[in-house]
Amino acid sequence: MADSSVCYPSSSSFHWWRYHVFPSFCGEDVRKNFLSHLQKELQLRGINAFKDHGIKRSRSIWPELKQAIWESRISIVVLSSNYAGSSWCLDELLEIMECREAVGQTLLTVFYEVDPSDVRKQTGAFGKVFEKTCLGRTVEETQRWKQALTDVANVSGYCSEKWDNEASMIEKIVADVSEELNCCTPSKDFDDLVGLEAHVAKLNSMLCLQSNDVRMIGIWGPIGIGKTTIARALYNQLSSDGDEFQQNLFMENVKRSSKRNKLDGYRLKLHLQERFLSEMFNQRNINISHLGVAQERLKNQKALIVLDDVDDVEQLHALADQTQWFGNGTRVIVITEDKQLLKAHGIDHVYDVCLPSKDEAFHIFCRFAFGKTSAPEGYYDVAVEVAKLAGDLPLGLSILGASLRGMRKDEWINALPRLRTSLNGKIEKLLGACYDGLDEKDKALFLHIACLFNGEKVDRVKELLAISALDAEFGLKVLNDRSLIHICADGYIVMHCLLQQMGKEITRGQCLHDPGKGKFIVDALEISDVLADETGTKTVLGISLDMSEIDGQVYISEKAFEKMPNLQFLRLYNSIPDKAAEFDLPHGLDYLPRKLRLLHWDSYPIKCMPSKFRPEFLVELTMRDSKLEKLWEGIQPLTSLKYMDLSASTNIGDIPNLSRAKNLEKLYLRFCENLVTVPSSALQNLNKLKVLDMSCCIKLKTLPTNINLESLSVLNLRGCSKLKRFPFISTQIQFMSLGETAIEKVPSQIKLCSRLVSLEMAGCKNLRTIPPFPASIEIVDYHGQESS
Repeated sequence: MADSSVCYPSSSSFHWWRYHVFPSFCGEDVRKNFLSHLQKELQLRGINAFKDHGIKRSRSIWPELKQAIWESRISIVVLSSNYAGSSWCLDELLEIMECREAVGQTLLTVFYEVDPSDVRKQTGAFGKVFEKTCLGRTVEETQRWKQALTDVANVSGYCSEKWDNEASMIEKIVADVSEELNCCTPSKDFDDLVGLEAHVAKLNSMLCLQSNDVRMIGIWGPIGIGKTTIARALYNQLSSDGDEFQQNLFMENVKRSSKRNKLDGYRLKLHLQERFLSEMFNQRNINISHLGVAQERLKNQKALIVLDDVDDVEQLHALADQTQWFGNGTRVIVITEDKQLLKAHGIDHVYDVCLPSKDEAFHIFCRFAFGKTSAPEGYYDVAVEVAKLAGDLPLGLSILGASLRGMRKDEWINALPRLRTSLNGKIEKLLGACYDGLDEKDKALFLHIACLFNGEKVDRVKELLAISALDAEFGLKVLNDRSLIHICADGYIVMHCLLQQMGKEITRGQCLHDPGKGKFIVDALEISDVLADETGTKTVLGISLDMSEIDGQVYISEKAFEKMPNLQFLRLYNSIPDKAAEFDLPHGLDYLPRKLRLLHWDSYPIKCMPSKFRPEFLVELTMRDSKLEKLWEGIQPLTSLKYMDLSASTNIGDIPNLSRAKNLEKLYLRFCENLVTVPSSALQNLNKLKVLDMSCCIKLKTLPTNINLESLSVLNLRGCSKLKRFPFISTQIQFMSLGETAIEKVPSQIKLCSRLVSLEMAGCKNLRTIPPFPASIEIVDYHGQESS
């Protein structure tokens, strides 16, 4: 379900919307048919609709309904034959019409098996039902209801009699709701960017949108000047017009995608085209067999395509080789720091992003230093001098301005000598000055993010650093305030690539000739040497190795980690799913540090963990595609463990005793093909477990029956083809996927699952018995048929 959003309605006053949609309906007419399907489609689109969960109307719940109406961006009034037979529906309608008038709420009407004229005039069967409701009511109340019905019927809506089937009508309603939500939520991504409109206007002119030919243009300039930001603003403007282009794609970090995949020319082109088509058509993991597929798929499509951070002409050969690849009117925008690359590809229309003017640069600086486009009284001269040190580079202006924000004038003056000597107008030194201005804890947190956690969620980073002395919650705010990181609205941490590179270089510089003495080791070759030569030391806190950056095997000594007792974060992962990581541990592994908080080791090549390993501090354990047959012997102290993923570990025969993993929240055992049973000891104490995913465990026969997991919300056993008994392990379950199992009946106790929303049992060929479901359920799918 999507988070609540903030919109600005047509009214000039600010209004906060808690829900995207409030449906007003007569339950006896539509709850089990039309409404249930409408709610399902809204949920699939990430649209947050108010749900009454079948609550019985009473005066005590009216304030809740009234508040929900006023906190919904859109109301959908479903006018059915008995709608006017409910005084509750009519009172809701009065409130909706008032909300529409007062705060600009959008109103959509559905005439479900009723004539709009009967609603408008209160005639026919609809009118007779209304007359019964009005008995005993005051003339004033009756008149208000009549006016509301007349007004709502005058709103052009969806009439069920004009549609061949409900599915098509519902699709249209949901599409219109989605479009309305998109329109009512103005982008604020670029509000504070000085001079952006001028860039976008020039690019619009260069695009010649009125022409029907295919045109490629380049955006060129130095790093940090704002090329991607300008292109994103242009893209948002053009793609928001749904009629202009058939397809829209902003393909980020083309260079990084290429560098990560050390493939030959032909295979690299295939990889890029697969990513290109997957993102273009919003389909995961599209696979193609030859290079002609992309051309065939795109030749009749009018598309808007932005290729960001391109650094090799071969990338353009793979993604936009010729204008003939695309449909008429297509526009391809290529962002690069290499002007020669554009010339080599025959792109003659190039927009050179210049540095902002002195006035614009000063305004940019002031935005970040003072929160407005000018300096406060008394600060002007010192602000001008400091802004000059950024060399007018937008990235430098923003970082330096944020680093001084909130300081007194005398602190600015005291900072000037150091800024003059350390920056010299170069971006690297500018970034270094911002880093040097942090206290020691925040410096350490900055390096943790640069080396390990860029792109991770805030909550996850806090959990992994919970027992450290870094005070991560406060430190993240400091780094965000100083523009050293950006915390997105969805909770992800983003550090600019320049800042991340600076952090890694700082770490390497601390032990340039002896990487085993550094706090973090992130260079692939250095990690290989340290693990092979046993040169790690007690200084090492984190190791992160992307195996796709290594050609051939990584040799690891059996004592590789013995001299690293303080190692907390170990990641040996593979960013290319189809490329298997290869480790050579000819003598096994004797030791893993007990202070490990994060252990992520894809394709772990040994049958068992080291016998002396005590995972008492472990928060996350990820060992996908491993050769494990068992994790460890006996009962381990797992009180810190919150996440475990052993997916595709096809040799693992049983789950270890998790009785002490009382804080475990997510357990993934997908495709563990030799897992036959799950003992009670593995699950019975997991009262904080929210997600249990054992899908495609094809030998799994049973789950414990004598447990009731207090927090379990999601259970996925789809594809467990030998599972015959319904897994009744939690009365708190919300989402169950049991498709393609051998389950024969759903027990009557299912009615105890009062929070159950969705039950998926498609492909259960042995299913014979289906009892009544709890009132909470919205989606049921079994035998390939769906009902609600």
